Amino acid sequence: MPVTSPADDLRRLLGDVEVTDRALDLAVRAHDASHYLLRPRAVASPRDRGQVAEVMRACDRLGLPLTFRAGGTSLSGQSVGDGVLVDVRGGFTGVEVLDGGARVRVQPGTTVRAVNARLAPYRRRLGPDPASEIACTVGGVIANNSSGMQCGTEANSYATVESLVVVLPSGTVVDSSRPDADRLLAQAEPALHAGLLALRDRVRGDAEAVATLRRLFAIKNTMGYGLNALLDADDPVEVLVRLMIGSEGTLGFVASAVMRTVEVLPHVATGLLLLDDLATASRLVPDVLATGVATAELLDATSLRVAGADPASPERIRRLDVGTQAALLVEVQAASADELEALRADAERVLGALPLAAPLELTTDAAERGRLWRTRKGLFSAVAGARPAGSNALLEDVAVPVERLGELATGLVGLFEAHDYVDDDPVIFGHARDGNLHFLVNERFDRPDLLARYEQFTLELVDLVLGLGGTLKAEHGTGRIMAPFVERQYGPTLTEAMREVKRLFDPRGLLNPGVVVVDPDDPDGDRAWLRDLKPTPPEVESEVDRCVECGFCEPVCPSRSLTLTPRQRIVARREEAAARAAGDHATAEAIADDYGYEGLDTCAADGMCATACPVHIDTGALVRRLRGETGSDVVHRAWAAAAGRWGAVTGSASAGLTVADKVPGLLSRPQRLAGLGAGGPRRRDVAADDADVVWFGACVGTMFGGGAASAFGELCEAGGVRLRTPEGLAGLCCGTPWKSKGHRAGWERMREQVVAALGPATDGGRLPVVVEASSCAEGLGVLVADSGFTVVDALDLVADRVLPHLEVTRRAPRAVVHPTCSSTALGSTDALVRLAGAAADDVVVPTAWGCCAFAGDRGMLRPELTAAATAPEAAEVAALPEVPGTVFVSGNRTCEIGLTRATGRPYRHVLEVLAEVTRRS
Repeated sequence: MPVTSPADDLRRLLGDVEVTDRALDLAVRAHDASHYLLRPRAVASPRDRGQVAEVMRACDRLGLPLTFRAGGTSLSGQSVGDGVLVDVRGGFTGVEVLDGGARVRVQPGTTVRAVNARLAPYRRRLGPDPASEIACTVGGVIANNSSGMQCGTEANSYATVESLVVVLPSGTVVDSSRPDADRLLAQAEPALHAGLLALRDRVRGDAEAVATLRRLFAIKNTMGYGLNALLDADDPVEVLVRLMIGSEGTLGFVASAVMRTVEVLPHVATGLLLLDDLATASRLVPDVLATGVATAELLDATSLRVAGADPASPERIRRLDVGTQAALLVEVQAASADELEALRADAERVLGALPLAAPLELTTDAAERGRLWRTRKGLFSAVAGARPAGSNALLEDVAVPVERLGELATGLVGLFEAHDYVDDDPVIFGHARDGNLHFLVNERFDRPDLLARYEQFTLELVDLVLGLGGTLKAEHGTGRIMAPFVERQYGPTLTEAMREVKRLFDPRGLLNPGVVVVDPDDPDGDRAWLRDLKPTPPEVESEVDRCVECGFCEPVCPSRSLTLTPRQRIVARREEAAARAAGDHATAEAIADDYGYEGLDTCAADGMCATACPVHIDTGALVRRLRGETGSDVVHRAWAAAAGRWGAVTGSASAGLTVADKVPGLLSRPQRLAGLGAGGPRRRDVAADDADVVWFGACVGTMFGGGAASAFGELCEAGGVRLRTPEGLAGLCCGTPWKSKGHRAGWERMREQVVAALGPATDGGRLPVVVEASSCAEGLGVLVADSGFTVVDALDLVADRVLPHLEVTRRAPRAVVHPTCSSTALGSTDALVRLAGAAADDVVVPTAWGCCAFAGDRGMLRPELTAAATAPEAAEVAALPEVPGTVFVSGNRTCEIGLTRATGRPYRHVLEVLAEVTRRS
C-alpha cells in the first residue's frame, strides 16, 4: 500500500479544514519566541470551533499529537510541537464588548492590544497586561495565565475569566456560561466529571497539599497546573474552567472567553527612580510599594544601557553614564486630576527621601510617559537583539515573596558570576511589586561545554528560587523548560494530582505532550528540558540577524493573513540557509521556490514591521534588496532610464488612466486596474521669491488623480503660506518606485536629480520641503537623507501653520479616518486626525486599521494582498452606523484607492475635505 503522510491522512478525514505540509509552511511555523525548535509534520488551520473539534477527533483517530498556536510569543516552548500544529491565529478574532465595557467576549486569536483598543472608548481594559500585548493573543494569555506589569494576581487571567467555551480532546464542546453546563458535562463526559469531583475532594482532604497550594498561589505562579482550582471552585464545570487557565494547550482548546475588565484610570504620572545598584533597588521595593504606586518595574544596569541605545527612549536615560545603577519605573494613577496631584505629591515626598542617585520626577506628559514604557515593554527584544552573534537569548522568570526579592536578585548575580555569564551582559528586570524577576542570559548550544554550563546554571537556579519559597515560573508558563522540575516545587502528592488532571482531560496524552508535566514513562524525563533546543541561528543577512523571533512585528504586517509575516520571512531565510548547510538541498530548494511569491511578491515593504520591532528591523528593506538581486539587468536598466524621463512616464500613465476612465469597461480586464479613476494634471513649477516652503508636489497626483494637490495650494493660500517648487518638478520623484523594487541604480540617479534641484529651491536647505502625499514625504526623506534638507508631511504643515488661520464654514457630521503606514513612520497621524476633527463633528479611527498594502503599484500587481490587508478595517467600517454626510479620509492617494476598493466608500485626501468645508458659500 502507498505510504501516506500525516497531512494526507488529515485531509482525508477533515475535508474543508486547510491542511499543509509544504516545506515553507512547516519551516516558518516551527519557530516561536522560545529557545526550543520542533518541526511539525503538518499544519492545520481551522476557522471555527467546529473545525477545531474535527481536527482533534482526527488526530485522536490517527494517534497524532497536536499543539495549538496563535501569537507564538511564548518563551518556554509551549507553542511548538513535532506533530500537528493547529494554527488558530486567522479564524478566531472576534471581539464583543458587553455591559458597557464591564465585560468582553473574545476569541483566542485576537491580540491583547486589539481587545484593549475596542475597550478604550469605555475607559476599560483587560486585566492581564503583558509587555508583549502588541502580539500576544488572548488565547495565549489564558493558556499561560499571563499577568503583566500591574495586574498582579488580583487581575490576571485566573481572576478575570468569567466563562469559557472549551473544546475537549474528544470533540465535546463545553460552554460554562450555560445554567445547565455542569449537568451537560456530566452527560457528555461522565468520567471527567466524576474524576474532577474525586480529585477535588482528595486534595481538599490533604492539609499539607492545601497549605502548599495556598502558599504558592499567593504569589504569581504559573508552574504546573493551577490546582488551586480544586480549592476555589465546587462544581466540576467550574473546576474545569479554572484548570484550563494556565494549562498551556495540554487539556483542551479555549474557543472563546468572557472576561471581566478593569477600569482605566485617566490621570497618570510616571517616573524613574534611579538607585546606586541592584541590591539597593531590590531592598527598597517594600518601601516604594508602601506609597501606593500602581507599578514598580525593576531595570538593572544592563537594561539601562540597552535602553539608552534606543533613540526613542527618554533623553534622561540616553544621557545616563551607567555604571552599577539600577532603576524602578513607577506609576501613580487616579480618577481625577486633583486626586492625582495629591497622590503624586505624597509619592514624591516619600520616594524623594530614599537614597536616590538622581532627582525623581513623576511626569504626566503623555509622550514622555510613552517613551518610558517603551523602554520597559521592548526590553526583552532589545536586550536579546544586542546579543553576541550566533547565540540564543534565554529569558526566564521566577517569583518569590516580595520581602525576599533582594536575596533573589543578589543570588542571580552570584550565579551569573559563578558560571561566567557576566562578560555577555546578562540582564535582570521585571515586576518588582510582585517579587517577580525576569532575567536573560545569552547561550550557545553548539558546544558541549556550554550546554553543560547552562544545565548546571539551571539546576542551581532551581535551588535558589525554591530555597527562597518561590516559584520557578511566575507568568511565562511551565512549558518544556520547567516541566521536569514540577515535582521539585510541589512534591510527589500534588505532582501526581497534576498527572491525574492530564489523564482525565487527555487520556491518550496527545495534546502538547512534554509541556507542563513530563510523561512519567519517559526514561529521560528529568532531562527533557535539554532536548529540542533551538540551534544557533545561521548568519544570513545583516538586516535581520538580530531578530529574536519574538513576533511583535506580526500584527501590523499587511500580508499576515495571506502569506508570510516579517518573522516568518526571516525564519524562512534562516531555514533555507540551515538546510543548505546540512546538505538538505531538496528542502532548501523547496523553501526557495515558494519564497518568491510568499516572501517577496506579497510583501508591501511598507516598514510597518519596523515600527513594532523592539530592535527596529525593517524586513521590507531585506525584501527590497532581494527583489533587486533577483531582478533582470534589462529591467534594472529600464528603470534607471525611466529616472531620466520621469515626467514623460507619469504623463503617459495619467493619459492612459484618463482615457480608460472615459471608456467604460476598458480597464475591467485586468481587474487589478479597475476603479483607479482618471489621471491628474502634470505638475507645474511655481516660483515665489519670498517663499516660506518648497512644495515637492507628488507624482502620484499626476498618475492617479485626486484633488490633494489643488486643495493643498488653496489651503496654503488661505493660510498665508507662500510656496515655491523646485525647477523641473514634473521630472522629479521621491524615489519610492525604485526603492520598493530594489532598482538601486535608478534610485541613485533620481537622488542626484532631486538633490541638485532642491539645493537652489531651498536656498541651500534653509526652507523646508513639503509633500502632500504621506508616502512620498517618507520616500523623499529617505532619498535626501544626510543632504541637509528638511522634509515635512503636508499634514503637519497644514495642521500647525495653516489650520489656525482657517474659518470652517460647515462641518461634516462624521469623518472616518484611515491612517497610513507612512503617516505612522513620519509621526503625522496625529495631524491627520486633527485635520479630520476640524472638518467634522465626530472622528472615527477604526481600531482595526492597518497598512492597506497598495504600496505604490503593489495593489495593482497583487490585488489579493490589498484585499487581505484591508479586510479587518473594511469589516469595521461596514459595521459603523449609517450617518448621512460622512466623509472618508486619508493622507495618500494610493491608500485612498485601496480603501475605496476595500470598503466601497469614497475615500479622499483629508486636505480636499478641509478645503471644501472652509470655502465661502
